[in-house]
Amino acid sequence: MTTPPAATVALQQPLAILRELFGYPAFRSPQDAVIATLMAGGDALVLMPTGGGKSLCYQIPAIARAGVGVVVSPLIALMQDQVSALQQLGIRAAFLNSTLDAASARAVWRALRQQQLDLIYVAPERLLMDSFLTLLDEIPIALFAIDEAHCVSQWGHDFRPEYIQLSQLASRFPQVPRIALTATADELTRREIAERLQLQQAAHFISSFDRPNIRYRLVEPTRPREQLLRFIRDEHPGDAGVVYCLSRKQVDEVAAWLVTQGLSALPYHAGMSSGDRRHHQERFLREEGIIIVATIAFGMGIDKPDVRFVAHLSLPKSIEAYYQETGRAGRDGLPADAWMSYGLADAIMLRKMLAESEADERFKRVEHHKLEAMLAFCELTSCRRRALLAYFGEQRQADCGNCDTCLQTPETWDATVPAQKALSAVHRTGQRFGVNYLVDVLLGKMSDRIVRFGHHQQSTFGIGLELDAASWRDLFRQLIARGYLQVDLEGHGGLRLDESCRPLLRGEESLRLRQRRRPERRQATAKRSRVASATIDLAPDEQSLWQALRDCRAQLAKDQGVPPYVIFHDATLKAMVRQRPLTRAALAAISGVGSQKLARYGDTFLALLRQHQD
Repeated sequence: MTTPPAATVALQQPLAILRELFGYPAFRSPQDAVIATLMAGGDALVLMPTGGGKSLCYQIPAIARAGVGVVVSPLIALMQDQVSALQQLGIRAAFLNSTLDAASARAVWRALRQQQLDLIYVAPERLLMDSFLTLLDEIPIALFAIDEAHCVSQWGHDFRPEYIQLSQLASRFPQVPRIALTATADELTRREIAERLQLQQAAHFISSFDRPNIRYRLVEPTRPREQLLRFIRDEHPGDAGVVYCLSRKQVDEVAAWLVTQGLSALPYHAGMSSGDRRHHQERFLREEGIIIVATIAFGMGIDKPDVRFVAHLSLPKSIEAYYQETGRAGRDGLPADAWMSYGLADAIMLRKMLAESEADERFKRVEHHKLEAMLAFCELTSCRRRALLAYFGEQRQADCGNCDTCLQTPETWDATVPAQKALSAVHRTGQRFGVNYLVDVLLGKMSDRIVRFGHHQQSTFGIGLELDAASWRDLFRQLIARGYLQVDLEGHGGLRLDESCRPLLRGEESLRLRQRRRPERRQATAKRSRVASATIDLAPDEQSLWQALRDCRAQLAKDQGVPPYVIFHDATLKAMVRQRPLTRAALAAISGVGSQKLARYGDTFLALLRQHQD
């Protein structure tokens, strides 16, 4: 191994390691408490939002304690990124996975046997191999860290069967502290993690799920692709982002279309070859301004801190999935956007996929409940962040001021009578027709099909002229989202009444719904800038230095074959722009500049900063 040793004895205290190696002045709560628990030999279950500093909770104790820290991760790309970042800091880290050739794998095994590593990253399948467990029996182990711990939950959104077997670590290595970490878990999932990983006695650390730097925004789909393009061009020119779609076909089509519009977009889904997926992800990590288009069901293991937006062109199947996917934006704490186009077709498709799955009925009921919660979230007229946090058991007293419903309070209207007409039309047509047919009935459109079924003679024929077709479709979508109507998933998508609609039909309750917004007029947009600074909040006179620092970082990263953020995060570059350090001591005081990076890059960046003195 060629990685330099981690630190001298003077660095073996956690705070000293944080400051000297990682370049951060102090721990965020509850990092210090988690680390103290592990240093004392205790176990921990940690729920901390993406970008909250989970990795430091096990990396620092692994360095400070005797032995190697064994990190279990299901994501190859995530292992590689974290190891690259640690090696930049002078920390002795390595990974073992299928991407290594035989010689490289033997070198890692040799380093483990000779106790030359502070951290080793492995997949659960590799960890549970007899040969690997036997090796671990023979060497000191600082701790076990089980990342992405929600994968152990059969009720979670990313279940991995092999994670269940990790419970054997408790009996085989009873004296070794264990830490399980996740950014996404409701109360049911948290209980299952503790039970399946034998962490019932572990200390629990649950941070706020709030990501205040992310702005949540949902739009009604008129022309979704054009809306997405306008969002990217107007608000994120030149920024890195992720676009999620429901199907592989949609991923390929959207990525190809974005390219025709002059954007750097790449597809990523399970139907591609592993080589193509790896190549696209490496480009996303190593180049500036790449947009990845991916299926919502495929986890990418993104550890890129400067993703400035996450967009959904399809509805996620649960709030947990939505939270995790949107959480990949703004990991560096700088402003980011979570944008989604949501329509009824997505909800029907997800319900159909769930109905046709081979899962047992209990699992289907849980997934159905989660989908209904996601639909309710989409139709909110109140603060989205409060609802999102409440789903995870966290109560927020005030509105956030940074979501679409806070920034522009949705208009509502008394939809009681139109809703009664819509429900009556469903009933009088036999509860077996879809939305478009029912809208035609309400608008009194004579068609061969309507005449054939005799519905032009029903009392509901033509009684809905107060709304246009688009408004009726919007009404039906909200009635379905609220549970008043159910979709026949075994037939052809016909609507049927849910028992909950009876009070509304009888006039015993009223109903207010979101007012449908008029489609946005397409405005001429400015020529696309290649400078990704729309959300970084820099003054015009700071732009040239900002771009010079980014260009320098990009060249250093290219020379070393690592992602640019491994050199310095955007937040660190922004601090350089604002503080203009001109000495090594001043540069060392900036968050994210540790001793190793100061030694490697200090003179280069100081030279640039001096060139841009006022």
